[in-house]
Amino acid sequence: MFMSLIGIVFGVAFFIVTQAQTSGFEQFFIRTMLGVNGALRVEDRIQQTMRSMEVEGGTGFQISMEDGVDYVEGVEHPDEVMDAVQRFREVVSVAEVLRGSAQIKGNFREMYCKPYGIVLERFVNVSDLATQIVYGNLDDFRDNPYGVLVGTKLAQRMMLDVGDPVLLDASGENMRFRVSGIYETGIEQVDKERVFVHLPAARTLLKKPFGVSYIQATLLDHERAPEVADRIERVVWHGSMSWQEREKTWLQVFRALRVSSGITVSSIILISGLGMFNTLVMIVMEKTKEIAILRSMGYRRKDVGRIFLWQGFTVLVMGLALGCSLAALCTYGISRLPIRIRGIFATDSFVVHWDWTHYATASVIAAVIVMVASYIPARRASRLEPGDIIRGTSG
Repeated sequence: MFMSLIGIVFGVAFFIVTQAQTSGFEQFFIRTMLGVNGALRVEDRIQQTMRSMEVEGGTGFQISMEDGVDYVEGVEHPDEVMDAVQRFREVVSVAEVLRGSAQIKGNFREMYCKPYGIVLERFVNVSDLATQIVYGNLDDFRDNPYGVLVGTKLAQRMMLDVGDPVLLDASGENMRFRVSGIYETGIEQVDKERVFVHLPAARTLLKKPFGVSYIQATLLDHERAPEVADRIERVVWHGSMSWQEREKTWLQVFRALRVSSGITVSSIILISGLGMFNTLVMIVMEKTKEIAILRSMGYRRKDVGRIFLWQGFTVLVMGLALGCSLAALCTYGISRLPIRIRGIFATDSFVVHWDWTHYATASVIAAVIVMVASYIPARRASRLEPGDIIRGTSG
């Protein structure tokens, strides 16, 4: 029984710790993505398409019929669309973004990049750019109409520092800028390619005097992004994509990891339950005479069964109390362990997510396994009759 108790303690603790880790990294990934790309994007304009059908008989008369929709790239009238999107009560802030492709040149090096034209005052409300600056500051960028913000990966590869001049070349249009700041999101692709410039400069560089690529928005509740995106799409007639749809692949990966780790660790509790089952069965077999004496003294079947159920229940309560306490200590300790991760997000320590549902789930799994393991021997003990035991026919 002691070994079964130890197994339940460690099984519950490991289950909670693994769930806290996988959920922690998933939540951190979501926060990173929301801070970079927003809760939803409103982009390509929806346009109904028509097709013609000629009437039989060769009269030359044709009927036009709706044949689905087509998407026109970009947002042609960003001010009107932003005003319409901002009217939704779930929307907190919106900002326009003009995106393109260019070559960045500096320090005798040249690399591919993606200029992002932004209005800084609005963009910092829909992203975490203000907290992502690691060198320089946003005030220099704000005050310099030809300032540029580059990612850490791009800065490292081109050996750029704050104040260095760079040249952006987009389709033959060359413009000189100066590095006002270096940011880090932790997403390698973003830090390697994305370059922020002021929207007027981006229009000149990319030769797009009007319109933007998309509108980025933040919501009061980012979990409702799919519902809000669907409503916005029907109202403003522009394609709207939620962060859940945009990051579907990674979310499925994290979900699979959480489920697989939960199943794997639950096997420890299952093995402990089997050990308890074997122990209680052996106790029933060894204590048949004692059970017969209890029955002869007037104990009912359910009274005998309760004795063994209470043994299992006692082990369960002790296991949950010790397991949850151990899990809390381990989770806190793991959150302090250093680890450097750069790729899909940036962190210098293990990320954990404290959630009472992890403790509740572990408790339910342990309770089901332990009570089933206790019920079968208890039922067997309660079915023993004193006469059968004396005659040796109780098996």
